[in-house]
Amino acid sequence: MDKQVTVLEGIIQDVAIALFQKWANAIPEEQRTQEQIESLSKNASDSAFFVIQMFMDKFNEAAEALKNEPSVD
Repeated sequence: MDKQVTVLEGIIQDVAIALFQKWANAIPEEQRTQEQIESLSKNASDSAFFVIQMFMDKFNEAAEALKNEPSVD
């Protein structure tokens, strides 16, 4: 059964994959272990979620503040 992914979840997954790839490429291939790869993957997912969630929170705060400002005509 395919799980339907929201747009935001898809973005988080894409960012996590790119972040993982960047970190993995920084480790010389002969030094990479399965444990490191698994840890990098989890950290990339956690970090992507954290950063995107923080961005969305800050963005929504700023939008709310702008919405509450009197308009200048």
